Amino acid sequence: MDYSKKSKAALIEEIKALKRLNDVLIKEQIDETRLSFGWAGNLGHWYWDYPTNHVTFNPLKVEALGYKLEDIPSPVPYDFFTSKLHPDDYNRVMQNMIDHLKGVTHVYEVEYRILAKDGQYKWYYDRGSITKRDETGKPLLLAGIVFDITDKKLQELNMAEEKATLEIKAVTDELTGALNHRGIIEQLKESTKQASHINQSISVLMLDIDDFKLVNDTYGHLTGDSVLKDIVVLSKENLRQTDFIGRYGGEEFLVIFTNTSRKLAREIANRIRKAIEQHHFTKDIKVTISGGVYEYPGGSLYDLIHQADINLYEAKRTGKNKIV
Repeated sequence: MDYSKKSKAALIEEIKALKRLNDVLIKEQIDETRLSFGWAGNLGHWYWDYPTNHVTFNPLKVEALGYKLEDIPSPVPYDFFTSKLHPDDYNRVMQNMIDHLKGVTHVYEVEYRILAKDGQYKWYYDRGSITKRDETGKPLLLAGIVFDITDKKLQELNMAEEKATLEIKAVTDELTGALNHRGIIEQLKESTKQASHINQSISVLMLDIDDFKLVNDTYGHLTGDSVLKDIVVLSKENLRQTDFIGRYGGEEFLVIFTNTSRKLAREIANRIRKAIEQHHFTKDIKVTISGGVYEYPGGSLYDLIHQADINLYEAKRTGKNKIV
């Protein structure tokens, strides 16, 4: 139809007619969308008139954000929604749309967080594409559909947190909070692998509480448990953030010193030994430790632990309360 030959009054009537049709179509779409909204999170379709930057959409999209239609501008510009994107999502969402407008991607498809009126963020899944271009190929109209996926995302995040918590528990000694046997061995594998890759030294300390059986026999296992926990606390206070301690078994602990020579590892181990020797444990018990230090020469982890164990045995054999 050639609108250039129509009068202003005729054009106004044409616009009114189009608006009436548009209102009816939107109402029908709203009614249809509401049927599936409860179970699918469907917020309906949107249409972006690219030359005017006006967006027409199902009101469910803004109602889900806590807005009423009278709260939003008319006509609605595209940036009414993009200005409410989460800062961490904004660039990714905009790049996704730019790629589609440039023809890099066939569709615009993205998940993002958008700010609701109450200050909380909701998760939306948005998908659309260019449906009409001008004779030069420039976009004229884009159409899409949006879903509220907040519940789904929250479930995913909760599951991820629960998984992370379970993974931590799986490698943590429940009593002392140090790594458990599995955890310290896995960390030793990772640390030696990294050390070999970047040609750094790594040393280990195998430490054991002297005469711990006597503590348990004299004061009971609850007191013994208290001593074990304090040993870990005192050790961590003298370790660096890059070091690791794990309960190897019973009253025996394995310490990993990353990027550390045998000499420096022995110095740190002696600091731990002295801190424990000077500490007043529960019931004013005095406790000492013995330890064996060994620098990783490469090769088998079994040989590394075995040699540290031999050095620990030597410390025990030659008088205890010492680092060999």
